[in-house]
Amino acid sequence: MRLKIWTVLFFMTSAQFAWGQTSGKAKLAGAEATAPEPSANIYAVLGATSEQETLVRAQIRVMQPGDYALRVLFVPHWKYVDAARAFNLHVPAGYTSKLFTHLPSRSVFIDSDRYVTDDSLGYWLAHELGHLAANSISENDADKAAREYRKRLKDASKPDVRAAARAQ
Repeated sequence: MRLKIWTVLFFMTSAQFAWGQTSGKAKLAGAEATAPEPSANIYAVLGATSEQETLVRAQIRVMQPGDYALRVLFVPHWKYVDAARAFNLHVPAGYTSKLFTHLPSRSVFIDSDRYVTDDSLGYWLAHELGHLAANSISENDADKAAREYRKRLKDASKPDVRAAARAQ
């Protein structure tokens, strides 16, 4: 079991280092260097179609979470089940899971074969970002944190808000 967990974490983190290439000399951070401001582009969306990636990025931009996931992974059902098993995801009896968050790696896993609509994706993505905001596996803590995110999504979907945004 530990081998599976370490293998998954190795591949997830090694992809992060394989993305960037540098040209020229590396610079050391000086005393005056500051951390960059968080933005909607500091996370990776992996395994998604272009429409799914656009949708997730737009929804996260509207929600404006305080804590971003490092990666959002769309995976087929078999891989989702395997990852849930590897991370010891406990789902209450009678419930199913279409998304889950792995807090140590700050990753959100989405079962790409089972999520139903774009609206439901936003609703449950808010919940998963709530886990990150609360830094807790508690479902109640995640729902409390997700309320504001869901309110922002709902407000953004109102016709008068979209018309005002286009006018600007």
